[in-house]
Amino acid sequence: MTTDQLSATFAALADPTRRAILARLAGGEATVNELAEPFTVSLQAISKHLKVLERAGLISRGKTAQWRPCRLEAGPLGDISDWVERYRRFWDGGFDRLDEHLTELQKGKPNE
Repeated sequence: MTTDQLSATFAALADPTRRAILARLAGGEATVNELAEPFTVSLQAISKHLKVLERAGLISRGKTAQWRPCRLEAGPLGDISDWVERYRRFWDGGFDRLDEHLTELQKGKPNE
């Protein structure tokens, strides 16, 4: 995944409405009207959110007659997971050092 694609994916995920749309699509495909139901925004606003998600590769839209279902495309989410996983060792190392420090404090010994 190129940096620009990664940036597009993160930007798409930055909005809570778009995350909610993805959560809904994780349960199966849906129309724009179905996706718009829980929100107090216009269909036009939902369509704009869907365009952002589509450009990021997070959804695709089919076409069956006049029905255009949206479906989740999880590939970019896997790419984000892979990117984040590279930094896990830093988090784990920091938590391990914190655990060691707290253990020393509980023993009453100064951490050197």
